[in-house]
Amino acid sequence: MKIALIGYGKMGHMIEQIALSRGHEIVCKIESKVESQKSKDEGLFGPEGFDSPAFASADVAIEFTTPATAKENILRAWQHNVPVVCGTTGWNVEEFRGESLEFRGRKGEGVRIMKGKRTMLVWKSNFSIGVNVLFELNKQLAALLAPYTQYTPSITEVHHIHKIDKPSGTAVTLKEGLTTPPVPLSKGENAQCTMRDVPIESIREGEVAGIHTVTWDSPEDTIEIKHIAKGRQGFALGAVLAAEQLIIEN
Repeated sequence: MKIALIGYGKMGHMIEQIALSRGHEIVCKIESKVESQKSKDEGLFGPEGFDSPAFASADVAIEFTTPATAKENILRAWQHNVPVVCGTTGWNVEEFRGESLEFRGRKGEGVRIMKGKRTMLVWKSNFSIGVNVLFELNKQLAALLAPYTQYTPSITEVHHIHKIDKPSGTAVTLKEGLTTPPVPLSKGENAQCTMRDVPIESIREGEVAGIHTVTWDSPEDTIEIKHIAKGRQGFALGAVLAAEQLIIEN
């Protein structure tokens, strides 16, 4: 699989390592500003890289940049018919509605955008396998506790001081998971968490890769589910796996 990387910061470097280890080829790397010819010779471009033959040769692009640039990056990739796996949070993927595209997926589960029978975008707030397991546990726990109104949910997320969006996209998805059932508990049974304003506490400290905790508190006891990221590897692997699946489906 030929991959173009849009965003070559810490996440981009990690995605490159994992993609290469899985036998893929990085054909183009785009960063916001690149001036050195040596960098270009090594496959690292500025925004002009979108119009390069290297980018056009990609089977898929993986995008991790900033909320301010994500939509434009995706549109530029589509100009060359390159589908995108996007992990940038803090922007609204709903902005693509009304552009003759088909949306698939539902709130809290990520979005897939189709053009005809071809997948052109896979977006998730978090591609980590462990976090996606947490998303499912979160919805099931909300359904189980729905009948017991003495429990009050809250979310805490902790990230490194460089993270731009606040709260994190993962925390927002967790909140959506608390308010978008019905969730099937067993055959013929459904439950719904009451719509409420679930508070999210955002903490920025050090170089924390990501800690997300959902707490259900009552006068009698407290229930918590938590995911602790040990680094960026899980996010990067999940994005590469999503790109592999996109290519299979296309």
